[in-house]
Amino acid sequence: MTERKTFRNQVRVVLKDKLTAIISAEAEAEKKKQSAEQDAMAAIEAAKEAGADAITKTLARAETEIAHFTRVTDKKATERAKELASKTANRRAALHARAQGRMDSAVSLIVERIVKS
Repeated sequence: MTERKTFRNQVRVVLKDKLTAIISAEAEAEKKKQSAEQDAMAAIEAAKEAGADAITKTLARAETEIAHFTRVTDKKATERAKELASKTANRRAALHARAQGRMDSAVSLIVERIVKS
């Protein structure tokens, strides 16, 4: 019977050691899981911050480009408006000269008819 008790005690010791090892392994796995979760959350936060920074930089660059293109467009529009104003003034002067010539001819014709009558 003592042999049996000794064997049982040995089995209990082995089982206790195995259970202790399993419990320890489970605790270690839980710690690793929590650490991995924390690392993942930190990585997500870092990615969010990097994304926000990228968006901010992109918006700033877009605003700068818009301002540049607006200046360029305004300059071109101003130049085009000056060009059109110049052409219009030239056409107006040409039409005025032509009208003045026709008026002079009309006045001459009127005066000639009055004198003949």
